[in-house]
Amino acid sequence: MQRSPEADRHRTRLVLLGTAGGPAWIDGARCGVSSAVVHRGRVHLVDLGAGSQQRLVQSGLGGRGGLGSSLSAVRAVFLTHLHSDHVTDWPALYATGPMNIVGRALPPIEVFGPGDRGSLPRVFPAGRPAPPVFNPDDPTPGISAMTGYLRQAFANDFNDRARDSNFTSPDDLFSVHDIDLTGIWDIDPQGKPPRLRAPIPVWEDADVRVTATLVDHHPTAPAFAYRFDTPDGSVVFSGDTGVSDNLIDLAQDADYLVHEVIDPVFVDRLVATLPTEIGDPLRQHLLAAHTTIEQVGRDVAEPAGARNLVLNHLVPGNNATRRWKAAQRGYSGRLIVGQDLLQLPVGRS
Repeated sequence: MQRSPEADRHRTRLVLLGTAGGPAWIDGARCGVSSAVVHRGRVHLVDLGAGSQQRLVQSGLGGRGGLGSSLSAVRAVFLTHLHSDHVTDWPALYATGPMNIVGRALPPIEVFGPGDRGSLPRVFPAGRPAPPVFNPDDPTPGISAMTGYLRQAFANDFNDRARDSNFTSPDDLFSVHDIDLTGIWDIDPQGKPPRLRAPIPVWEDADVRVTATLVDHHPTAPAFAYRFDTPDGSVVFSGDTGVSDNLIDLAQDADYLVHEVIDPVFVDRLVATLPTEIGDPLRQHLLAAHTTIEQVGRDVAEPAGARNLVLNHLVPGNNATRRWKAAQRGYSGRLIVGQDLLQLPVGRS
């Protein structure tokens, strides 16, 4: 585990659990994207990429004592969007949760994420025949509906454990919420969000307040960025997005801006291996719906006034660190290239 020397003395910490972006596994050195804000020992997770529960245990934030307690300190989960590389460990967390709460004394784990977008994404490029629709009766479920499907998919296991070992339902452990966009955005097939005048309130307790904004990961929608404000400082997570004015507003004067990044050189290499009818649309998506090395510091972190820029959701995950450090150009704050299990203190208390 990588840890700033004084991290353990801070009541608020930023922890990177997994830092790889995208659904493709490259070399296994980085797990799928997932992070945590820890305040007074309570863990708030952002995204659940592949391997995130394992990293949670390895980080020391869960699994103490070896008795199945990986979720004992988890207070809430916030999902930025429903692409598989951000939620693939949610089914595992939901299904095994009741077996991993030894010693837990907290209320149910609050889970927040996108709701049903209400419209299918547009077909790209325009004019291409529309592909078959998956699950046509419910083609765009949000996190609540997705969890309902998980309840069905794991029914055999849940009934077995409830009847044989008296385990409780995951629904007693997790309280799942779609983030309500009523009056904010009626999502169209293009999926390009409106400019917001104010952040979206999501959740707060006595010490931690979480707000969100809409970011541009079109045509995927909605896609959220989250801001955590604590008595010790603030941490903002971009989720997946191109350069976003909404995000710059949300991240004003943040102590840490944890931002996705993509290397356009990698995009060129990848596209060169694909047929033109796949490669050309993929190139346009990757460069329009993500933020490049050249953009992230100069065009996002600098105008936001973020004190620290932490690169996360690295695409590709096996780039040399020196390549990511090029993001320093045009940014006057501190640049940190994310690594799995890196822990950083927030504030001075």
